[in-house]
Amino acid sequence: MALLRRVWFQIHWFIGITAGSVLVVIGLTGAMLSFRAEIVDAINPELRHVSNLAGAAALPPAALVELVQAAHSEHRIAALTVFAEPGRPARVNFAPPPGQRQGEVRLVDPFTAELLPEPKGDAFFEFVESLHRWLLLPRDTGKPVTGTLAVGLLILALSGLYLRWPRRPLAWRAWLKLDFALTGRAFLWNLHAVAGTIALLAYLASSLTGMYWGFDALRTVVDNAAGEGRMVRSQRMQADSTAAKLAKATAVPKPDLQRAWQSFLQETQGDWSQATLRLPTRNATQIEATYLRANPEHERARNRLYLDAATGEATRHDRYADKPLAGRLVNSIYPLHMGTYWGMPGRIVMMLASLGLALFAITGWMLYLGRRRTKRAVRDERARLSPALPPIGRGAEPVLLTFATQTGHAERIALQTAAALQSAGVAVVLQPLVRLSVDALQRYRKVLLVASTFGDGDPPDSLRAFARQFARQTGSGLQHVHYGLLALGDRHYANFCGFGKALDQDLRGHGAQALFPMIEVSNGDAGALERWRQSLADAFAVRVDTLQAHQQTHQPTAAPFEPWRLVRRTLLNAGSQGDPLFEIELARPGAAAWEPGALVELLPRQSGPAIERFLRDAGLDGRTLVRCDGLERTLEDALARSAFPVASAATAQALADTLLPLAPRSYSVASITADGYVQLLVRQARRNGELGLASGWLTEWAPVDAAVELRLLPNPAFALVDDDAPCIFIGNGSGFAGLRAHLRERARRGHGRNWLVFGERNAAHDAFCAAEIAQWQAAGALERVDLVFSRDQPQRLYVQDRLREAADALRQWMVDGAVIHVCGSLEGMAPGVDSALREVLGASAFDDLIAQGRYRRDVY
Repeated sequence: MALLRRVWFQIHWFIGITAGSVLVVIGLTGAMLSFRAEIVDAINPELRHVSNLAGAAALPPAALVELVQAAHSEHRIAALTVFAEPGRPARVNFAPPPGQRQGEVRLVDPFTAELLPEPKGDAFFEFVESLHRWLLLPRDTGKPVTGTLAVGLLILALSGLYLRWPRRPLAWRAWLKLDFALTGRAFLWNLHAVAGTIALLAYLASSLTGMYWGFDALRTVVDNAAGEGRMVRSQRMQADSTAAKLAKATAVPKPDLQRAWQSFLQETQGDWSQATLRLPTRNATQIEATYLRANPEHERARNRLYLDAATGEATRHDRYADKPLAGRLVNSIYPLHMGTYWGMPGRIVMMLASLGLALFAITGWMLYLGRRRTKRAVRDERARLSPALPPIGRGAEPVLLTFATQTGHAERIALQTAAALQSAGVAVVLQPLVRLSVDALQRYRKVLLVASTFGDGDPPDSLRAFARQFARQTGSGLQHVHYGLLALGDRHYANFCGFGKALDQDLRGHGAQALFPMIEVSNGDAGALERWRQSLADAFAVRVDTLQAHQQTHQPTAAPFEPWRLVRRTLLNAGSQGDPLFEIELARPGAAAWEPGALVELLPRQSGPAIERFLRDAGLDGRTLVRCDGLERTLEDALARSAFPVASAATAQALADTLLPLAPRSYSVASITADGYVQLLVRQARRNGELGLASGWLTEWAPVDAAVELRLLPNPAFALVDDDAPCIFIGNGSGFAGLRAHLRERARRGHGRNWLVFGERNAAHDAFCAAEIAQWQAAGALERVDLVFSRDQPQRLYVQDRLREAADALRQWMVDGAVIHVCGSLEGMAPGVDSALREVLGASAFDDLIAQGRYRRDVY
């Protein structure tokens, strides 16, 4: 299913930027032709009604033909059209000259039979019509071209319908909601999809009727099947009588238009508004009178009356109302194409739909160019940090630089390292570790690795399968390899740099030799990174200042911490058995946008009571001014921003000199940019009866309207799925924050194929998300919901248990290309979900899911 969607997306995209661009011309010219007759009449009011100053009666058709033919004997009249409306000019069609398909058409004064001047503006509309129907190409060449474009429009309409088909097709909001709060690519997509849905029927009618006119073979088949083909009509103009048979051997008798017209009036009983008399040619013995009734069903609801040319007697009368359905449909093709089949509203709709083709071309190209710009920006960024490798001369050996990353930090360091080494003349091949194997490593003599550890000693999600396979492999196939390893981690975890250490041990087990001892980095420690640069300089015999200068030049600037106002905090789970959970709302005018899945990194503060106790025990006055971090501030303010020192100090300044700033804390953002504020879900943590530093500050001690210093950080490992692929969201507790941001954005975009599996303790006190979930369900934005309350039954149940119960549905969603997002606690929930998924999907399929980037986690 996912593959089929990708195929149709590529087809839709390709036709849209090729045929779609030409269809703009077809659409704009079609819109101009929508009211051609009314415009020409407005420009030429004297030709709409001919003045009858002498008060003479209108000439009958026989007299008109005779007088016009006598005045223009060099041209043969093929047909005459007259109107029941008094004063309306008649119209004569002259037979085409030899070698041409169409003869001249002129208006005729119904009172004098004189040819009237050609209408002003008609030549312009003839040009527009030629552009619309044949793109100004020769008729026989242009028709199949525009027919092919009609096929392209049909494919665009049907593929667009398929690509945006919502899971709840009966929910009108999923089809027609135009969200003006969206911005950028999301708004363009929403506008493109909603407008396409509204105009869908118009485009189906336009494309099918355009194909009918574009391909002569198709038109012939359709017409003949409906009994309306040209051959059939020609045969009807041949009389099946002895006189007709004799006519083949003798000259065709001159048609008696006077008698024929009298018979026409008798047969129609005056119920006509427009009549065209097609005069017989060659062996034809019949006059074909095609007419519209006084109140026709539409402008092409033609009735045909066949009259004997010699006697004027009616031989056949084919009324539109008596035709079979196929015949009526064929006669309705033009009104369906123009919209006149539904009267004036239909014409307006078709005109707007024609103009809309320009909108689709513009939004389609903007979406396409936006994707191109995004890809180009990524390439430029990579090129900036990792310039193209210089040609490797004979004897020169490239160094393999590989990285294992969860959030993108290891990749950034690897890119900076590659750029620095290349600037120093070292040839580098940069590859993510997930794409490599022991066999790939064997092709290099020198290998550098930058490896992040996720959580308490685990590899990044995408490297789990690699880590297992690498650890299982045996042998000494890397004896010729010399490697350097930079391990990234967080010293707060007991198994600090656990993946880096395991990787180092496995490399040694395969016989590889270290260029220098493994370097461990905790939270971007500048000293450790400096040792990395120094070790590289020693290993590759380059100047360390060259590496330093280049890496400083290309070091990305971290977003600064900015003050946000604490607007509101709300307790969400009053009476819960668990710790209190608060929704924190922060606002900042003019704040930058962020993507769903983003993180907030904020600087906590010590609580007022804790600072008072520390100052009292130290015997110092908090109002004393000290210099701390290069700024003058009170000792109380300096302590609020710092970890309390263990050792005492004699003076306030001496104490300030020993202070270390508090480490920032990270939280998942529970809102989207369109909300206008940052929301966090913060659970109060307690240690030894005391509130945790950051959670206590946000939920208890910080007054409303207080300034909270924070910065927004991207979280690539938990990024939004940028199309309407199905998504499964799994989490517990405060992990609902990251899931909520994704679901809000997908609901706004109309992406309704979402499944939420969420766990808490008790439905009575912890169902804080129930109201918003109900809203998503009502709007068709949430196809399935599984809420698990672990304490509401004797046996404890968790989200992983619900996944096992829904194994069949889970496997089907995976077949459909679903992406899984997991947000919540690293202990208990996250490994439990891993285990359940591996059990339901199989180890190999689960590893493939991770490698494909379809398993995204934000766990803590």
